[in-house]
Amino acid sequence: MGDVLKELAMFSAQLVLVAVVVAIVASAVLRRRDGSPPLGQLQLEDMNARHELRLKRLKQHVGSQETPKGWSKVTLWFGKHRGRKQADKNQDGAEAHVWVLDFHGDLKASGAGRLGKEISALLDVAEANDEVVLKLESPGGLVHAYGHAAAEFDRLKQAGISTTVCVDRVAASGGYLMACGADKLVAAPFAVLGSIGVIAQVPNIHRLLKRHDIDVELHTAGRYKRTLTLLGENDDAGREKFREDLETVHQLFKHYVAERRPALDMEQIASGESWYGSEALALGLIDELGTSEQYLAEKLKSSRVTALRLVERSSLASRLGMAVSLGMERGVQRVIESLEASGWHKR
Repeated sequence: MGDVLKELAMFSAQLVLVAVVVAIVASAVLRRRDGSPPLGQLQLEDMNARHELRLKRLKQHVGSQETPKGWSKVTLWFGKHRGRKQADKNQDGAEAHVWVLDFHGDLKASGAGRLGKEISALLDVAEANDEVVLKLESPGGLVHAYGHAAAEFDRLKQAGISTTVCVDRVAASGGYLMACGADKLVAAPFAVLGSIGVIAQVPNIHRLLKRHDIDVELHTAGRYKRTLTLLGENDDAGREKFREDLETVHQLFKHYVAERRPALDMEQIASGESWYGSEALALGLIDELGTSEQYLAEKLKSSRVTALRLVERSSLASRLGMAVSLGMERGVQRVIESLEASGWHKR
């Protein structure tokens, strides 16, 4: 029976691998057919045109019914919408432009490099009255990785470009580190925010190895080159230094947030706790409640809105490897998010 199960497991794994390969090839073929830009170029979507196309289809549908009253309402709304668009211009007559970026963060903030390139492109064309809206979703991750992502996003503020972050679900820990740098922070009522704290854990199997007469030698140059170890024997001095390092990172985190949102009570909100959007508003962690769709729908009435995304170039082999790696990472991510969510649901 065991051999049958092993063969079934191997067959299932092979099926998954074949399915991944087929999906990647099909995606590449469809990308060529649908006229989308090749990898390594910017994808630009005119969100006003998309909205007007949908509205036009709605008008056609309403016009085909026996309810002209509904038609007139839609036509009236569309006229007001166009009027607002024409009205919101600066003194030079230039239409306000809103640029929309997406950042869905994983443990390693893998999208930080792409975000930096997108921002570099925007800084070459953005005008003083433009706005950049970042749709951000992230439960946090590695300190240095999210420090990089936050630094990239900060470049917009340094260049004098107005920034808004919209959080529909979660911007916690490293995610909030990025979000707090925006001029305006908008979150859905039940989005999870905060978690201004630092956590680290290191398993140690030294006693298990010792019971089996396995010795591990660890040599370092520098007293604190290694504080805690997985295989060797840890001591109190190493543990204390490890805690000091965590506290140092926490202080840097708090200082970063306090610089960007000085009205916050850091003693209250830097405890590592998370809050839902409505609570976060009362604490000053965000500026207003709302979803990204709601915020952008309002911007469509008065501004030219363009979604921007860099599609990075990669080979078929690397995409296959990335798909397998991403599948494994997402499995780990789900476990971590489930553990984190147990804290979010504490109420």
